Amino acid sequence: MSALLQQRLAWLKGQGADQTLKGIRRGLEKEGLRVLPDGHLSHQGHPEALGSALTHDSITTDYSEALLEFITPAMHSPEEVVHYMEQLHKFSYQHLDNEVVWAGSMPCYLAGEDDIPVARYGSSNTGQMKSIYRQGLAYRYGKVMQTIAGIHYNFSFSEEFWQAYATMTEDTESLSEVRSKGYFRLIRNFRRYYWLLLYLYGASPAISRSFLAGNAFGLAPWGDETLVAPAGTTLRMSDIGYSNNAQSSLNICYNKLGSYIDSLDHAMRTSYPAYRHIGVKVEGEYRQLNTNILQIENEYYSEIRPKRTTARGERPLDALRQRGVEYIEVRCLDINPFMPVGIDAAQMRFLDAFLLFCLLVDDSDNDRIECERLAFNRKLVIREGRNQSIKLVEPEGLVSLETSGQRIMDQVMQVAQLLDDQHGGTAYAEAVVAETQKLLDPMLTPSARMLAGLKANDQSYTEWMLEQSTSQRAYFETREADQTMMQALEATSRSSLDSQHQLEGAQDLSLDQYLANYFGARVSAT
Repeated sequence: MSALLQQRLAWLKGQGADQTLKGIRRGLEKEGLRVLPDGHLSHQGHPEALGSALTHDSITTDYSEALLEFITPAMHSPEEVVHYMEQLHKFSYQHLDNEVVWAGSMPCYLAGEDDIPVARYGSSNTGQMKSIYRQGLAYRYGKVMQTIAGIHYNFSFSEEFWQAYATMTEDTESLSEVRSKGYFRLIRNFRRYYWLLLYLYGASPAISRSFLAGNAFGLAPWGDETLVAPAGTTLRMSDIGYSNNAQSSLNICYNKLGSYIDSLDHAMRTSYPAYRHIGVKVEGEYRQLNTNILQIENEYYSEIRPKRTTARGERPLDALRQRGVEYIEVRCLDINPFMPVGIDAAQMRFLDAFLLFCLLVDDSDNDRIECERLAFNRKLVIREGRNQSIKLVEPEGLVSLETSGQRIMDQVMQVAQLLDDQHGGTAYAEAVVAETQKLLDPMLTPSARMLAGLKANDQSYTEWMLEQSTSQRAYFETREADQTMMQALEATSRSSLDSQHQLEGAQDLSLDQYLANYFGARVSAT
């Protein structure tokens, strides 16, 4: 076990500073395609009864008009988060007619690019910008990739914790600087160890053949309609998932906030030849926001992001630069089709302990050689993670996945016990024990359970996932409604539509001028 981790856990407990860990907050963003009873993507617009996708805080859309996104506030207990997410689903199902919310990360059957409607956000400049950005993604990467769904885990420590952390680390800089440095330390270590999350929570070892033109990735056929990675964990995180050739050359630096902002800002200022061929505004219609490697910050596909709440119209990098990191967003989690909302309280507890471990354990700046080693390990876990003969490349040489994972688990368990001391009971330690069992028996992983389900029922990916989705709809429809929350969601849906109308009626700039102002005159209108 890391000596530094032991020292810091002992310091937190000895100083009574472990009490500040009660202030941890977490929230979810969960995406899900609206799918028809025949397993095809819905072409219906975002239901008006769910409010405005532009201005609703809890129910919106992601890339496609058919790709719902449910968002919870940051909350103090995992159970509160699950309850809130369940009620968002229940409310939505009251307005989805015969559609289901797809229970998996990889999409349903897709009848080509034209089968995927790009999300629409109305005629305001803000709404048009969101739609143009998505149209740019279609030109750059194709629409199919954008139908992949996932769960984002938003996580933050309290200000009281960061005050204690500053004392523990003898850091005399401003609390904003301490917080930002701490979150970047967490991010660096997360990138070292998150291969373990891919193994534990990967739940996309199979895809519909309609997702992949040909089979250049060398997946195994499973009947006529399905392709699988027999020992794989998460195709969502593989080269057929969120991949980007233009971004592969980026060297986004996570060593400190300033270098992170500078490297992303450089990508947002650097034109890319292939995107110049697309054009920006052609025959009076925008095809993309600009020709740069990244149109905006969110186009950068990363497994974890430092985040700061923004005001409407404020650029995320500007918010980070001015006010520092507020929370982190974990983006590498598949939707677990065996769980109604794709995640449960036990998984959240494990993530809490894992993220605290990443903050407290030994750290150093990421260099090129380490990044290459970590990238190799991640690709191996994605494609062959349940093959018990594989070896990860560790600093001392080749090590089995089970051994390497157990080293991490032993340390995460120490963190979990500290969290249990504060919250009472043994829920955090039990979560670590449950995940450790997956290292000993790969058949307990959701990726293995999915393939076992396909085999047992002799089903295609689409057939099996449609059954899971239909079953989950029935689950939500029978759940007791939180009437206070239902009334609040009804009111929010109505007020969000009013807010959109107000935005559309209050514009005093042309779209060209709005975009020029937003990007600091970087966007060409020709």
